[in-house]
Amino acid sequence: MASSGLRGVIAAVPTPITAEGEPDIGRFLHHARWALANGCDALNVLGTTGEANSLSADQRKAVMYAAAAELDASRLMVGTGTPDLATTIALTKYAYDVGFAAALVLPPYYYKGVSDDGLFVWFERLILATRDAPALVYLYNFPQLTGVPFSFELARRLKAAFPERIAGAKDSSGNLSNTSRLAGIVGFDVFPSSETAISKADADGYAGCISATVSVTAPLVAQLWAAPHNSVLAARVAETRSAIAAHPLIPAVKCLVARIHEDPEFERVLPPHLPLTEAQKTALPAIGWH
Repeated sequence: MASSGLRGVIAAVPTPITAEGEPDIGRFLHHARWALANGCDALNVLGTTGEANSLSADQRKAVMYAAAAELDASRLMVGTGTPDLATTIALTKYAYDVGFAAALVLPPYYYKGVSDDGLFVWFERLILATRDAPALVYLYNFPQLTGVPFSFELARRLKAAFPERIAGAKDSSGNLSNTSRLAGIVGFDVFPSSETAISKADADGYAGCISATVSVTAPLVAQLWAAPHNSVLAARVAETRSAIAAHPLIPAVKCLVARIHEDPEFERVLPPHLPLTEAQKTALPAIGWH
C-alpha cells in the first residue's frame, strides 16, 4: 500500500513574499527550519496557506527546488493541484524529480457540479501521465474554497484503482464525520486541517494533522500529539487556534511568523489578501511558546 511515511504534526507553511511580489526564498527556508526544529514532524509546502494559487508555475518551482535542496525532502509534502491538468502533471512530476515525499492535489476547481466519474478520469490521467515520476498523491478536500468536494466513494475508488499512488487525503472540510469516514479506507492516511482533531486521532484513525496555525503553534501542538488525551493541553490548543482563526487566516499566520522571527518582512501577502490592520494585530494571541 502507498505510504509516504508522513505522520504527526504537519505545518502548512506560508510563503514569504518580497516587495516585488516574488517568493522570498531565504525567509521561507528560515521559517521552515524553525518549524521543523520546533515540533513539526513534516511540512506542507505551497498549499492554501502558502498562497500557491496566487503564484505562477515557475514561482512554485523555485520554492519547490529550494525546499527540496535545503531541507529534508522526506519530511515535505507539496501542493501541485491547479485547474488545468497539464500544469498539475508538470508540477507533480517536478515534485517527484526534486525529491518531495508526496504531492497534495486539489481537484480541478473551476467547473462546479462535475460528477465523480469526471473527477476520476481527471485523476486517472494525472496518475497515468506521471508513471515515469510516480509521486505519491494525497487528495486535498477543501470544498469551501474549491466548490468541488471529494466524496467518500470517489476517494475509495481512486485508492482501489491506484493503491500504490494514492496515499491519503488532507480534509479541510471541517466535517469530522466525513474525515473519520475517509480514515476508514484501508491504507489511506487522513489528515484533518485542524490540530484540535488530534485528541480524536487514535479513535478515528487519523495520521496526524496538516494545519496553517501549526506554522506558529508547533511547539504547543507537538505536546498534544505526544499526549492527545491531555484535556488541559487540548483546551489550550483549541483556544489558541480559535483566537488566530478569528482573523483572516493567511495574514494572521504571517503576522505571527513575523513576531517569531522579529522581522516584519514576513507579513507581506499577495493580493487578493491584505495585511492585518493594527487593531487585528493587537487582537492576535501572544506566542510565548516559541
